[in-house]
Amino acid sequence: MPAELPPPARTYLFVPGTRPERFDKALASGADKVVLDLEDAVAADDKATARGVVATWLQNATPADRSRVVVRINDANSSWFAADLAALGDAHGISLLLPKAESAAQIEETQAALPDAGILALIESARGVSEVDRIAAAGAQRLVFGTLDFALDLDMDISTDASGLGYAASRIAIASRLASLPAPVAGVTPQLDDEARLMSDLAEARRFGFGAKLCIHPRQVQPIHTALRPSAEALDWANRVLVADAASPGAARLDGRMVDRPVVLQAQRTLALARS
Repeated sequence: MPAELPPPARTYLFVPGTRPERFDKALASGADKVVLDLEDAVAADDKATARGVVATWLQNATPADRSRVVVRINDANSSWFAADLAALGDAHGISLLLPKAESAAQIEETQAALPDAGILALIESARGVSEVDRIAAAGAQRLVFGTLDFALDLDMDISTDASGLGYAASRIAIASRLASLPAPVAGVTPQLDDEARLMSDLAEARRFGFGAKLCIHPRQVQPIHTALRPSAEALDWANRVLVADAASPGAARLDGRMVDRPVVLQAQRTLALARS
């Protein structure tokens, strides 16, 4: 039998590319993936330094650590894009986070430069949303919603009400499903000391079909993992669904509700998520 694929990552923790002393700490945080950032977290004058720091660290990292690393390079229209790709040419086993993804051609160009790197497409503009179906079908490994930059692009205030993100979130989730990609990754919650806001943002993203979240501090990681884990009540419900269906296939009732195929599949998915 073929080896079972690992479950998709739930958390992506950002670390500035200029702070190598934090790289190992980030990997030890419990985050599923660590994003070494060459873009927003690095000033223009420090781009070359950060690029060299990240490339050197990757050359010395173990294959296991490299497999958990995502490098956010600079966007395809920037003056740093080509140099970023060149510097990472020998860093096998990593993934790339491509910011401001706005066309299939950008995915294809990045993939041609680094054929064995998985590409996560960061959708953070109106143009990116309008092209998201083509981007998803062009070879992206996963779609990521850059909510802060998207709100900036549309001059949208999401500090207290993020409902304006709904249309774009739906487009990204549907594009992911049509391209058979994992559930997309929700954007950051910048409020570092507000776990209630973190959980609210995650719950809103889950309502649109997102299955993971970007993190900007290690303390955000474990609450997200806990929230994404099926509760005891959900597991009890799933087990009772399967018992009812086994006793009366296709004609079962549970808690006053018909147990049809979608309900059974949801129960099976819940139990599989708990096992993973």
